[in-house]
Amino acid sequence: MTSTQIDTQTQGGLRGFLNKGGFWPLLLVVAVYFAIYLPTGRVVARLADRSYSDDALLSSVGTVFVQLTAALIVGSIVLIAFTTFMGWNAEIFGRQSIYRSRWMWLAPGFVLVPIILRVLGIDWGGPALSVVLLTLATGALIGFSEELLYRGIAVKMLRSGGHREFSVAWVSTLMFALSHSLNIFSGGAPRTVALTVAYTVGFGMLMYLTMRVTGFIVAAMVLHGLTDPTTFLANGGLPDKVVADTSAAVGLPALAGGYQLFLLIPAAVIMGFFVRGKVGEAKATKAQATA
Repeated sequence: MTSTQIDTQTQGGLRGFLNKGGFWPLLLVVAVYFAIYLPTGRVVARLADRSYSDDALLSSVGTVFVQLTAALIVGSIVLIAFTTFMGWNAEIFGRQSIYRSRWMWLAPGFVLVPIILRVLGIDWGGPALSVVLLTLATGALIGFSEELLYRGIAVKMLRSGGHREFSVAWVSTLMFALSHSLNIFSGGAPRTVALTVAYTVGFGMLMYLTMRVTGFIVAAMVLHGLTDPTTFLANGGLPDKVVADTSAAVGLPALAGGYQLFLLIPAAVIMGFFVRGKVGEAKATKAQATA
């Protein structure tokens, strides 16, 4: 038993409770995070000009900031403050302490395809340059905050609770997907929300596999950070609306949307059933590492 494990077991208070990990402490962390994050967006919307909340996302810098960026800044600060308080940054941002299989390289490949299609299909002369730049920065915040919460904090806490990687992958992925069901409280249509949840199940699993096969959470953050803003710019709206109606896009963006719905989701789910391993077990054999 390592000194870190001994310290974790003897710790008391909030740190000791959370360091033990497991599903219920994780659920508490996620609930507290959303109790801070969700009201932030509403407060900003109330304080800002109402038109920023009502206008199309890419109509101005103000609409992007009010509808997305402001709450993400607060959320990102809250998450990094939490992981710093817990002393988890080295583990979360360091190299993954579990073997990786070659087939997992399919995951980042699946994610890159629609990003490339959307980049090629974006009308770069459409939105103002300031809107494009803020949208890209906002996408980076989405990738950072959502990956830190679900592939960083969630994975770390589930592993600390003794769960095998199959459970770690699926529980963190399903929590990520179900969090998008909260869009229904923002006026999202039930069909739109359901399709968004289905898409994020597949996308979340691919992000887990990307983190695991590359060995670092930053790789998942980068791919995630490119996925959302290219979706906004290619389709002129939020991801949940695009997923719900790919016919709204044309050309390469439409192809990317169809690819996500009909190939990416089932492929990711199938790959998820092949996840194996457990942090803390003896080193994998060469056959496992190259499977």
